[in-house]
Amino acid sequence: MDWKIILLVIFVLVAVLAVYVIGQYNNLIRSRNQVREAFSTMDVLLLKRSDLIPDLVATVKASAAHESETLENIVKARSRAIESNDTASRLEAENELSMGISNLLVVAEAYPDLKASSNFIQMQNDLRAMETEIENSRKYYNGTVKYHNNAVSVFPANVVASMFNFKEETLFKLQNESQREKPTVEF
Repeated sequence: MDWKIILLVIFVLVAVLAVYVIGQYNNLIRSRNQVREAFSTMDVLLLKRSDLIPDLVATVKASAAHESETLENIVKARSRAIESNDTASRLEAENELSMGISNLLVVAEAYPDLKASSNFIQMQNDLRAMETEIENSRKYYNGTVKYHNNAVSVFPANVVASMFNFKEETLFKLQNESQREKPTVEF
């Protein structure tokens, strides 16, 4: 009789462990899928923004021809962002693109004809709206990444994560400290 009780206890422990591992695995799958969904949503918005850039650059180029360096930097950053193969390099390229767009809008302020152009004003408004959507999407993405990274890192779930090769995801961060500074606007 004693060996039957021992076998029953072992069976129950193995069953409890199996249920725990399955539950943790499913939680990790859900969190990884949330990160992928959040990145995909952000990616769609970033691509929409990229589609606005050629028209914006062409409009500025017509009015501010000698600002070619700023325009070239934006075009290069856009290309790097579109051609990026991994999340980290994509996020870095998008950071550069955001900085380039900000610089372009500052440069445009120096050209009254450009500021008065209804086409430019509409693109500027579209870009501002898109940036707000992208900012919200980045917040959601970072929230899902934080949740996933916690799920991958916290004991004992990290044991299950390492068994099934789950890795931490990359947060979207500002590339440099100058992006944190509030711009000065003078009228």
